[in-house]
Amino acid sequence: MSWEKIYKTWADYQGLEKSLKQELTSLEGNEAELEDAFYAPLEFGTAGMRGVLGVGINRMNIYTVRQATEGLALFMDTLDDKTKQRGVAISFDSRHHSKDFAHEAAKVLGAHGIPSYVFESLRPTPELSFTVRHLHTYAGIMVTASHNPKQYNGYKIYGEDGGQMPPEESNMITRFVRQASDLFAIKVADEAVLAKNKLTKIIGDEVDQAYLAEVKKVTIDQPLVTKEGQTMKLIFSPLHGTGAMLGEKALKQAGFANFTMVPEQAKADPEFSTVTKPNPEDPAAFDLSIALGKKEDADLLIAVDPDADRLGAAVRQPTGEYQLLTGNQIAALMLDYILTARQKNNKLPKNAAVVKSIVSSEFATAIAKNYGTQMINVLTGFKFIAEQIKHFEETNEHTFVFGFEESYGYLVRPFVRDKDAIQSLVMLAEVAAYYKEQGKNLYDGLQELFKKYGYFAEKTIALTFDGVEGAQEIEQLMTQFRESAPASFADVEVTAMEDFANSEKHVKNGETETIALPKSNVLKYLLADGSWIAVRPSGTEPKIKFYIGTQADSQDKALAKRKAFEDAINAFIKK
Repeated sequence: MSWEKIYKTWADYQGLEKSLKQELTSLEGNEAELEDAFYAPLEFGTAGMRGVLGVGINRMNIYTVRQATEGLALFMDTLDDKTKQRGVAISFDSRHHSKDFAHEAAKVLGAHGIPSYVFESLRPTPELSFTVRHLHTYAGIMVTASHNPKQYNGYKIYGEDGGQMPPEESNMITRFVRQASDLFAIKVADEAVLAKNKLTKIIGDEVDQAYLAEVKKVTIDQPLVTKEGQTMKLIFSPLHGTGAMLGEKALKQAGFANFTMVPEQAKADPEFSTVTKPNPEDPAAFDLSIALGKKEDADLLIAVDPDADRLGAAVRQPTGEYQLLTGNQIAALMLDYILTARQKNNKLPKNAAVVKSIVSSEFATAIAKNYGTQMINVLTGFKFIAEQIKHFEETNEHTFVFGFEESYGYLVRPFVRDKDAIQSLVMLAEVAAYYKEQGKNLYDGLQELFKKYGYFAEKTIALTFDGVEGAQEIEQLMTQFRESAPASFADVEVTAMEDFANSEKHVKNGETETIALPKSNVLKYLLADGSWIAVRPSGTEPKIKFYIGTQADSQDKALAKRKAFEDAINAFIKK
């Protein structure tokens, strides 16, 4: 069906939600906007969906949320009744319409006789993952657009292990979503009736307390934290999102008494009024934290994104200025401390394993190797780290001690099966306390690790391609890199190319090796000097991402390499 016909269906629908009806009226005659809103359904993939709020099938609204939930409900209808009655846990962040979408999802599930456990107010993504496991529900729904700008919202489905829904089940749900093509015919139950029949149950503090009890176990050296936590100055920002309440409680129960939340950013705000992007990867997100840090002479600044699954940090340098750390650097600092502290107290398992994504730094690999700890690489997406944890539990092959992605996501203990900024907040504060006891801070600690393991520098370049033609442009770029693969970048020879789409590693000598990972549209180039470059389309945003990883015997050399590779990538794109 053409976008014009779909648009007419929406325009003619008498029951259209009032604000969406008003938006549709305002778009009359604007063909470009209307086409973008109606040309194709909002993509529902393995991680759910994410998009701009608004009217149309290519937007986040109550009708597309109902459709996604109908897909989940139809899938759960195929399960035995006992499994189906385990129900679905639902949480939501601070964004526009997040609470509305959460309750719409519960009403669709309720129409199928499926129980829902809905949080009374906003809660972080990692707590939703925990809740699925804690309440033994069959699935979970998290309404969030994570770190995206304010005009976005999203919807993620979690499986019974607390990780994002596995591929087989996810693919079935996707098929059911597509079958529910008449968005206006999806049945929703009355909330009062659902509450009366105990098909919708409101949850809150009891789950918070259970989660916080597990977070308390994240601390490795309690005497150290008790000693240094009284004086070490920490600034914490939840960036207007879900991390405020649990982050504050987690720090206090660990023993960190001398921290301050950025007051302007401690309030939930769907407009994210103090930042352009509520993303701890964005230097501007730290402006208020830095100002407050200088005022209070803080050792460490930490910010988490609105759904509290990503964490960024800045440390005070000798000059008194603050240096932002990358996700790879934060992971290296945490990993080195975890392995050091566990080894010290004889709690480092002989079969310890760290799990990271294929586009994350080899800095952590060098650290793990030094402690005799296995490093396992997986595809991008924390669900693949969760799969490894499940595999470890089933086989006892390894014991999970840490997992991370370069995109500022980390997991310390596996009672959560997604990246967890609340756990990471407590752990990074402990790492800072460890260096403070030695008269140092995290900046000093990072320099020590560089001297010991070599200087690593990474960068992620993300190019955005919006609109109808954006997906085609991204596809063309992937084809260009796949079919006209460069023989070198910045005069550094490519020794092998890994094509994860067909599970093949092509070595320069002509040999082909098999990659033992699921297929994915990712290319990775291994270079003669130990550097690497990867290319992949984003699974949740209209972006193509380029990842650069370098290593050298000095920071200047590592950074110079990174810049040269970035220039080479840009030159290749413009060919």
